Amino acid sequence: MQFIDTHTHLYLPEFDADRDEVVNRAVGSGIVKLLMPNIDIHSVESMLAAEHRYHDLCLPMAGLHPTSVKEDYLSQLDKLEELFTKHKYIAIGEIGIDLFWDKTFLKEQLIAFRRQISFALDKKLPVVVHCRDSFPEVFSVIDEFRGKGLRGVFHAFTGNIKDAERAIGMGFKLVIGGIVTFKNSGLDRVVKETGPENLILETDSPYLAPVPYRGKRNESAYICIINKKLSEIFGISEAEVASITFASSAGLFNLKVR
Repeated sequence: MQFIDTHTHLYLPEFDADRDEVVNRAVGSGIVKLLMPNIDIHSVESMLAAEHRYHDLCLPMAGLHPTSVKEDYLSQLDKLEELFTKHKYIAIGEIGIDLFWDKTFLKEQLIAFRRQISFALDKKLPVVVHCRDSFPEVFSVIDEFRGKGLRGVFHAFTGNIKDAERAIGMGFKLVIGGIVTFKNSGLDRVVKETGPENLILETDSPYLAPVPYRGKRNESAYICIINKKLSEIFGISEAEVASITFASSAGLFNLKVR
């Protein structure tokens, strides 16, 4: 089986002590691509260092995370867009709206989200959407771009079935990670109704490790646990889930994989 971890923050300090070992375990688990979302302009250097060290395995995105939208957000967006004149990025992400921690900069988050979607359309790239306590706001913005060819994913999806159906109806894939293994998440019931063809896999490492590693540092090799859980939910083989989600990921992010 082959896998693509569509969302890993491998470049963060949590992996500084054993990054090579983490990558080796990922490759040993069948992972052929590690997609790295950006946080803000300050995380770009370490992300690109990881891409350089693990050439052709790690692929970078660029975007301003909603929780990084502060007073300097316009300056950051200018600098992030300038990056595309010097380097190749596979997606715009992660971007979106986060109202879980703080609603102070909601107006600025909305402006940043719209601008980054417009930039993605200009560059013909998919978007990786962060949506936490903000489905109405996120859907409202995406609706503004309906019919313009926008494509992408809802990262770390935790919505209900209506949210899932609406996102899929907009042409998005739902990204499923360790939360689906949590006993009381309810995500398993939502996932079962959507079908594997609408899903892709991620770890969001070092965050949101699946059971039995919940609460510990996550890593890309654990994507096999997520895949196994989905095979149990759908009642099909692990190989079939892996094949379906792999093809969806490769197609969405325009990846060259064997």
